[in-house]
Amino acid sequence: MASIHKDIPINAPADAVWDAVRDFGAVHQRLNPGFVTDCRLDGNTRICTFHNGNVIAEEFVDCDDARRRLVYAILGREGVRHYNGSVQVLSDGEARSRIVWIIDVLPNEVAPYIASQMDLAVPAMQKTLAVRF
Repeated sequence: MASIHKDIPINAPADAVWDAVRDFGAVHQRLNPGFVTDCRLDGNTRICTFHNGNVIAEEFVDCDDARRRLVYAILGREGVRHYNGSVQVLSDGEARSRIVWIIDVLPNEVAPYIASQMDLAVPAMQKTLAVRF
Protein backbone atom coordinates (compact mmCIF):
# COMPACT_ATOMS: atom_id res chain seq x y z
CA MET A 1 0.00 0.00 0.00
CA ALA A 2 1.32 3.42 -0.92
CA SER A 3 1.35 5.98 1.87
CA ILE A 4 1.74 9.60 0.83
CA HIS A 5 2.80 12.10 3.52
CA LYS A 6 2.73 15.90 3.31
CA ASP A 7 4.02 18.04 6.18
CA ILE A 8 2.67 21.52 5.49
CA PRO A 9 3.80 24.65 7.38
CA ILE A 10 0.97 27.14 7.94
CA ASN A 11 1.30 30.78 9.00
CA ALA A 12 -1.64 30.66 11.39
CA PRO A 13 -2.29 29.37 14.93
CA ALA A 14 -3.21 25.70 15.29
CA ASP A 15 -6.63 26.33 16.86
CA ALA A 16 -7.70 28.55 13.97
CA VAL A 17 -6.39 26.09 11.38
CA TRP A 18 -8.12 23.20 13.15
CA ASP A 19 -11.41 25.11 13.10
CA ALA A 20 -11.20 25.24 9.29
CA VAL A 21 -9.99 21.64 8.85
CA ARG A 22 -12.71 20.15 11.05
CA ASP A 23 -15.47 21.92 9.08
CA PHE A 24 -15.99 18.83 6.91
CA GLY A 25 -18.60 20.33 4.59
CA ALA A 26 -16.79 23.60 3.92
CA VAL A 27 -13.50 22.36 2.47
CA HIS A 28 -14.18 24.41 -0.69
CA GLN A 29 -14.63 27.62 1.31
CA ARG A 30 -12.46 27.41 4.42
CA LEU A 31 -9.60 25.05 3.64
CA ASN A 32 -8.88 24.77 -0.05
CA PRO A 33 -10.94 27.07 -2.31
CA GLY A 34 -9.87 26.90 -5.92
CA PHE A 35 -8.53 23.38 -5.59
CA VAL A 36 -11.95 22.19 -4.39
CA THR A 37 -14.49 24.25 -6.30
CA ASP A 38 -17.68 22.91 -4.72
CA CYS A 39 -18.75 20.68 -1.84
CA ARG A 40 -22.09 19.50 -0.56
CA LEU A 41 -22.97 17.19 2.28
CA ASP A 42 -25.09 14.08 1.86
CA GLY A 43 -25.33 12.53 5.31
CA ASN A 44 -21.78 11.57 6.38
CA THR A 45 -20.45 12.04 2.87
CA ARG A 46 -19.12 15.18 1.24
CA ILE A 47 -19.40 15.34 -2.52
CA CYS A 48 -16.44 17.40 -3.73
CA THR A 49 -15.88 18.90 -7.15
CA PHE A 50 -12.21 19.48 -7.81
CA HIS A 51 -10.37 22.01 -9.99
CA ASN A 52 -9.99 19.43 -12.77
CA GLY A 53 -13.71 18.59 -12.89
CA ASN A 54 -13.46 15.32 -10.94
CA VAL A 55 -16.34 14.73 -8.54
CA ILE A 56 -15.46 12.51 -5.59
CA ALA A 57 -17.49 11.32 -2.62
CA GLU A 58 -15.48 11.41 0.61
CA GLU A 59 -16.93 9.56 3.58
CA PHE A 60 -16.47 11.05 7.07
CA VAL A 61 -14.66 8.56 9.34
CA ASP A 62 -13.61 10.42 12.49
CA CYS A 63 -13.02 13.86 13.99
CA ASP A 64 -10.82 13.95 17.11
CA ASP A 65 -10.79 17.45 18.60
CA ALA A 66 -8.26 16.54 21.31
CA ARG A 67 -5.73 15.41 18.69
CA ARG A 68 -6.94 17.90 16.03
CA ARG A 69 -7.26 15.02 13.57
CA LEU A 70 -9.85 14.43 10.83
CA VAL A 71 -10.12 11.14 8.93
CA TYR A 72 -12.00 10.45 5.71
CA ALA A 73 -12.21 7.70 3.10
CA ILE A 74 -13.16 7.34 -0.53
CA LEU A 75 -15.38 4.33 -1.14
CA GLY A 76 -16.26 2.67 -4.41
CA ARG A 77 -14.10 4.78 -6.73
CA GLU A 78 -13.28 2.99 -9.98
CA GLY A 79 -9.60 2.07 -10.14
CA VAL A 80 -9.04 2.60 -6.40
CA ARG A 81 -9.38 -0.38 -4.04
CA HIS A 82 -8.49 1.50 -0.86
CA TYR A 83 -8.25 5.22 -0.01
CA ASN A 84 -7.96 6.58 3.49
CA GLY A 85 -6.95 10.15 4.31
CA SER A 86 -6.11 11.91 7.55
CA VAL A 87 -5.40 15.54 8.28
CA GLN A 88 -3.84 16.49 11.62
CA VAL A 89 -3.05 20.00 12.83
CA LEU A 90 -0.03 20.46 15.09
CA SER A 91 1.06 23.59 16.90
CA ASP A 92 4.36 25.16 15.85
CA GLY A 93 4.57 28.02 18.35
CA GLU A 94 1.81 30.53 19.09
CA ALA A 95 1.30 31.90 15.58
CA ARG A 96 2.25 28.97 13.35
CA SER A 97 1.15 25.40 12.83
CA ARG A 98 1.71 22.37 10.65
CA ILE A 99 -0.74 20.17 8.84
CA VAL A 100 0.25 16.54 8.50
CA TRP A 101 -1.78 15.12 5.60
CA ILE A 102 -1.50 11.39 4.97
CA ILE A 103 -3.23 9.35 2.28
CA ASP A 104 -2.98 5.56 2.11
CA VAL A 105 -4.03 4.16 -1.26
CA LEU A 106 -4.24 0.97 -3.30
CA PRO A 107 -3.25 0.15 -5.94
CA ASN A 108 0.20 1.68 -5.64
CA GLU A 109 0.06 2.79 -9.27
CA VAL A 110 -2.41 5.60 -8.47
CA ALA A 111 -0.12 7.11 -5.81
CA PRO A 112 1.87 9.36 -8.19
CA TYR A 113 -1.33 10.97 -9.49
CA ILE A 114 -2.70 11.48 -5.97
CA ALA A 115 0.64 12.90 -4.78
CA SER A 116 0.66 15.35 -7.70
CA GLN A 117 -2.86 16.51 -6.80
CA MET A 118 -1.82 16.95 -3.18
CA ASP A 119 1.14 19.03 -4.38
CA LEU A 120 -1.35 21.34 -6.13
CA ALA A 121 -3.54 21.55 -3.04
CA VAL A 122 -0.77 22.47 -0.59
CA PRO A 123 0.02 26.04 -1.77
CA ALA A 124 -3.70 26.85 -2.08
CA MET A 125 -4.24 25.59 1.47
CA GLN A 126 -1.29 27.60 2.83
CA LYS A 127 -2.49 30.77 1.14
CA THR A 128 -6.09 30.37 2.27
CA LEU A 129 -5.30 29.62 5.89
CA ALA A 130 -2.68 32.35 6.23
CA VAL A 131 -5.01 34.98 4.76
CA ARG A 132 -8.01 34.07 6.91
CA PHE A 133 -6.30 34.25 10.29
